[in-house]
Amino acid sequence: MTGGRTIAFGVSGGIAAYKAVQAVRSLVLAGHDVHVLPTRAALEFVGLPTWEAISRNPVRTRVDEDVAVVGHVDLGRRADVVVVAPATANTLARLASGMADDPLTTTALASTAPLVLAPAMHPAMWLHPATQANVALLRERGAVVVGPDDGPLTGDDSGPGRLADPERIARAAEEAASSSAAGAADPGTSRDPDLAGRTVVVTAGGTREPLDPVRFLGNRSSGRQGLAVAAAARARGARVVLIAAHLDVAPPPSGPGLEVRRVSTAEELARETLAAAEGADAVIMVAAVADFRPRAVSDAKIKKESTGERLTLELERNRDILAELVAAPRPGRLLVGFAAETAGSEEELLALGRAKLARKRTDLLVINRVGWSEGFGAETSAATLLDSRGEVVAARTGTKAEIADALLDALLRVGAAPSDGGRR
Repeated sequence: MTGGRTIAFGVSGGIAAYKAVQAVRSLVLAGHDVHVLPTRAALEFVGLPTWEAISRNPVRTRVDEDVAVVGHVDLGRRADVVVVAPATANTLARLASGMADDPLTTTALASTAPLVLAPAMHPAMWLHPATQANVALLRERGAVVVGPDDGPLTGDDSGPGRLADPERIARAAEEAASSSAAGAADPGTSRDPDLAGRTVVVTAGGTREPLDPVRFLGNRSSGRQGLAVAAAARARGARVVLIAAHLDVAPPPSGPGLEVRRVSTAEELARETLAAAEGADAVIMVAAVADFRPRAVSDAKIKKESTGERLTLELERNRDILAELVAAPRPGRLLVGFAAETAGSEEELLALGRAKLARKRTDLLVINRVGWSEGFGAETSAATLLDSRGEVVAARTGTKAEIADALLDALLRVGAAPSDGGRR
């Protein structure tokens, strides 16, 4: 991430509060200014000295502290993101109803920064209609909800309600903070409505091709880059249609300026994308789409007892969505492809990208290197953008949000440039 962000980190009263210590530590070590806002109940699980030592900042526990600067308003204004982890059922209800009776809820109510919530509670509480209604309302207002995970809890219970992994919470906070701070620091590239009146289709996530009712062929795409592109386009005034395959984080709900369509397989993604592209000004294919699918799908779980020591799968090609879009051009519609490549050098990466561009014939191609420890799921990424002639028009290393804005900047330049006699 470029530069540290100001993070208001709320902690509510649940046993999972001890895990939040690691999330705060990760954010501090990444260079962020973290201010912890524990509820009184949270301090029964993790004491104030721990939070001050880990965050390296004083911790406010009462609304009437720092009255000279109106502490909750001051922090709310400065924060690039407000995080609540764990978010108990009680805290979710208070946030949804707009209550403001402690530093956590007053800061959240006084802030216009993104809100990231990491719920943690007993499965019965999480699944209760009241909690689900509160979460739905908070999502509608723009909150990002991370988790909860499904697994063993305190005692003998198990189910949905475990706090999400602390590193996952920290990543979600950084991505939300980056988007918020980038927009505040540079309105001309992030919040200026330079895409107003445009319709942008964005695909995100990884497709899953079923083998049987239990198993599938998939990939390691987290969907974070596609979500960042959709968020950036929406922030710049576009009407966005997000075609979302499998994502590691929940997509935002459909609302003003955003329509979300969920899919699973490459065929489903193709149908939704081609339909949405009919009225689009730009189609940005960020999703990691499977090139192949099983030729036959079993109606029952494939068991090793019936397959012997080896299992042979026969695969067949999926549709090439970009090729179909290129083959049916529409005046003024721009196409952006993504190429995730394993390459040993920058020269090889560029060569692979230019070869793909020659096959795909898109207006822009975004190339990024992937491997066992880079690319998919990483907090930051590096991307090189090629125009239709194979020329490098931008190269950016940074957060997914920063790369998204660089892509949209390049797309606007391509759209404003005169035609070079290419395919359109």
